[in-house]
Amino acid sequence: MSTRGATLHAPAETVRTENPQRPSSRLPLVVHVLALGTFLMGTTEFVVAGLLPGIAGDLQVDVARTGLMITVFAVGMIIGAPLMAMLTLRLPKRLTLMLALGVFATGHVIVALSSNLTLVLAARFLTAIATGAFWAVANVAAARAAGPAASSRALGLVGAGAMLANVVGVPVGAFAGQVMGWRGPFWALAALSAAAIALIARTVPHEGGDQQPVSIRSELTAVRSGRLWLALAACATTTGGVLAAYSYISPLLTDRSGISSGIVPLVLVGFGLGSLAGSLVGGRLGDRHPHTVTVVAATGATLLLLAISLLAGYAVPTVLLVTLLGFFGLGANPVLMSLAVRFARQAPVLASALTVSAFNLGTAVGSWIAGVTLGSPLGTTGPAVVGTTIAALTLIPATALALTQRRRSTGTVRTRRTPTPTRTFSTKS
Repeated sequence: MSTRGATLHAPAETVRTENPQRPSSRLPLVVHVLALGTFLMGTTEFVVAGLLPGIAGDLQVDVARTGLMITVFAVGMIIGAPLMAMLTLRLPKRLTLMLALGVFATGHVIVALSSNLTLVLAARFLTAIATGAFWAVANVAAARAAGPAASSRALGLVGAGAMLANVVGVPVGAFAGQVMGWRGPFWALAALSAAAIALIARTVPHEGGDQQPVSIRSELTAVRSGRLWLALAACATTTGGVLAAYSYISPLLTDRSGISSGIVPLVLVGFGLGSLAGSLVGGRLGDRHPHTVTVVAATGATLLLLAISLLAGYAVPTVLLVTLLGFFGLGANPVLMSLAVRFARQAPVLASALTVSAFNLGTAVGSWIAGVTLGSPLGTTGPAVVGTTIAALTLIPATALALTQRRRSTGTVRTRRTPTPTRTFSTKS
């Protein structure tokens, strides 16, 4: 691996000691291009929810079966991210990103042309695998382009592309589906991803010839780090807790808070704006105080979810709490991704892929448990209660990482302060 790559994935404390200067206020253009890619992929993941009735009617299947388009995509992300990270290990990152976007575009064309649900589901699974591959490599490419001092901020911007999808892409896609038919958004996403291929080709730099071939064995050896798995556990629980509640926020708002269904989309936009701001702010602060950000975000999300559970009967407080949940609940994600990549050292792409899987695994498990509670005495507040419990679990790995970092820093300082004993040698026989 090149010196540049090795420096990128050094531990946070080493980076700060050797490179104390403040990061540049501007991120490279390539980071913004990669954020555009995650915007497209975030849009395709969630836009289906607003198109389900139209798809079900056209394909002559019930809405529940059509909803498998969402489930299949999540499973594809969980499996596809680490699998494609290993399969494309020896490929240049620029080529991997372009191929992923090409498959992504092809999957959308197949969906737009299909009249059979089985073929649609297969295309969605293929699209999800491409999404996982793109996201894993994009995280590493963005962090490398930004440099060690701004890696969390770069990952925050890349993640913000997906957050922006919830604010802009999903509502616009749902509206376009009503005007143009459900196939229209899939054609649009295919065209935009094809255009993104050209941008990737122009902005992602060639990898230097000094990079040594990477073996699968060395990648798997590198992910034995205990700190990496603590970071992955935090990825799963923080997202699982927040999205357990968010997945079923609509019935809570209408049934418990008394908010009309027409206002619910505005509340969801508030959550999206909060998550967008949280991703950007968390990424910026995380470069200097990564463990503080993760602990504060987990604590804030837990308290907010608890407050939603207790105050769901009051409309105005609930709306404010949901917006703040977006800010705190997802603000630590770029920091956790950056930490995972650093802890894996010489296996950054695989570590990045595992974070993608962890986020989606937490979402799948959290939303499933939350759905079960709807039929319990907790009713529509059940998902928020489940979210509170799962989010609180984030404090275990987050605190463990913070304490480990403190012990390492203390040990380093003591080692530096211990004087080297001076030996004097007599010249007498």
